[in-house]
Amino acid sequence: MEDISGKVAFITGGASGIGLGMATVFARAGMRVAIADMRPDALDAAVADLADQGLAVFPVCLDVTDRAAYAAAADAVEDRFGRVHLLCNNAGVGVTGSIKDATFDDWDWMMSVLVGGVINGIQIILPRIRGHGEGGHIVNTSSMSGAFASGDAGIYITAKYAVVGMAEALRSELAPENIGVSAFMPGGVRTNIAHSHQLRPPAMTTGYAEIDARREAMAEARRQQPHNGFAMDIIEVGERVLRGIRRNDLFIITHPEFREGLEARSAALSRAIPDETVNERRRGFIMSVPTLGYNPIYAEQRPVPALLR
Repeated sequence: MEDISGKVAFITGGASGIGLGMATVFARAGMRVAIADMRPDALDAAVADLADQGLAVFPVCLDVTDRAAYAAAADAVEDRFGRVHLLCNNAGVGVTGSIKDATFDDWDWMMSVLVGGVINGIQIILPRIRGHGEGGHIVNTSSMSGAFASGDAGIYITAKYAVVGMAEALRSELAPENIGVSAFMPGGVRTNIAHSHQLRPPAMTTGYAEIDARREAMAEARRQQPHNGFAMDIIEVGERVLRGIRRNDLFIITHPEFREGLEARSAALSRAIPDETVNERRRGFIMSVPTLGYNPIYAEQRPVPALLR
């Protein structure tokens, strides 16, 4: 989607962090932007911040796990702007901890947001994009944790792998309709994700209470210190996403510093292939079924140059 001026973007989790970075960059580029978030105070702050920059966005209060509310939010955005062209499935929570310590509630809550929220976006917004026939783009926000098992965050890793797989499957399906799909895998970004456990419904039990408390303390300590350079600025992240949309990249990766981890997993997959003579009859069947043995979407990913700012 190279020509984005005047097009409509719908960004979930858009009131802070990565979502706000996207909203700012998209609005500067001439898009009409709707930001959805479940926190009214964050929406108010985002609208005010963007207004100070001379940018206007349309705020929508939305819990992405609420399907009826999601449909109503989509209606409101269309009433305000007309046809949606860009969907950024960005809303998420970043609770960490080992799978062995998780409760059923931990699984249910995190999966409902990280995977269920993306499913709801696809089910509700995608038919509208397909319906207007003008093409468009979908960005599924995953993480480096969706590319290889990074950190102590088992449920998060599980969910983010699913989000990448969904983007890859959609990429093949929607290409004939001029709708691009990207799996967005950021590394560390300056966000408030360390506080996302605060959004956990109060009736739910968790196995991560001690970890939540430690993350709060660490986040507060970091606020008292100069920026250490690891976490990328949200505007730079937004610029990288916009570039990926314009290039129609399958994968949008922010941090070259994760190359070693990415290549190690790719190499491990290659080493896991049995060193055996290929059964040509079996191979012939596999290759005869579209995308079963080879998916051309991976060949479409071009090398990404350095970002010039």
